[in-house]
Amino acid sequence: MSWTEADIPDQTGRVAVVTGANSGLGLETARELARKGAVVVMAARNMGKGAAAKADILSEIPDAKLELMTLDLADTKSIKAFANDLMEAHPRVDLLFNNAGVMATAERETADGFELQFGTNHLGHFYLTFLLMPALLRADAGRVVTTTSTARFSAGKYDMENPHLRGEYDPWVAYGHSKRANLHFSMELNNRLEAAGARVTAHAADPGFSVTELQATSVKMSDGSDRQTFFEKWVPRVGQSAAAGALPQLRAGTDPDVKGGTLWRPRWIIRGAPVEGKIGKSLSKPSDLIAVWAVSEKDLGIDFDVAGMVEAA
Repeated sequence: MSWTEADIPDQTGRVAVVTGANSGLGLETARELARKGAVVVMAARNMGKGAAAKADILSEIPDAKLELMTLDLADTKSIKAFANDLMEAHPRVDLLFNNAGVMATAERETADGFELQFGTNHLGHFYLTFLLMPALLRADAGRVVTTTSTARFSAGKYDMENPHLRGEYDPWVAYGHSKRANLHFSMELNNRLEAAGARVTAHAADPGFSVTELQATSVKMSDGSDRQTFFEKWVPRVGQSAAAGALPQLRAGTDPDVKGGTLWRPRWIIRGAPVEGKIGKSLSKPSDLIAVWAVSEKDLGIDFDVAGMVEAA
């Protein structure tokens, strides 16, 4: 049988954080979690869009428990402020959906000087997870779900000696790097949590070709090349709705039978019901997972000591 939003267990009493909750996959993820009774913290960079998204959910689910908070994943100061405010209000976090992202942009930098896509899609979520880990460890069975993409297959050389592609930038290679890093972060995070005996698990989710604002935003934030335009035109024709695209991450986050360290994707790669996907040998090299973790700690100037955090919890 196909797994749908109707299969999401009751989430009453749970606190869920969804990044990029103002549109697309994040909005649909927030909607279904709220429908099942969770307190949903909607993290968004644009408060106008965030307020509109919150109103949209409330128009359908009047008793939804929603909290809108500002989060700019391209700025570590914003991430730290968000995490501090969140944990003051919610010392325990049950679900973290690392969902937000940008795609195939022109070469730009974050507020901290990182390449925009690697900095936002991966480093921003790596840092957010690091900061929220104490709250996640207070949950009975916390989960971290990080959104990857089929673009992980197009990361090229995947050179962690130059993760920001300085001097050799290509928008699609950079996007592939960030999405492969999302997968590798999820896998290595679960490895370390499992080794430390934590109740928290980490998972990756791939939405396939989902119709969201990402395609149009990509065109606006790039030179509008043929490839960006192609995806803007063809994803709506061959892909699936944002609601369907959100199902892999919703299943990864809520299905009680899901195991940590797994990848969830559409059955037919670009569309279809959410199923567990295989992670091939080329995408699961332990050296690559460790390299991503190491460069992330170095860039952010942190020591993400999972074992130490679990021991201190």
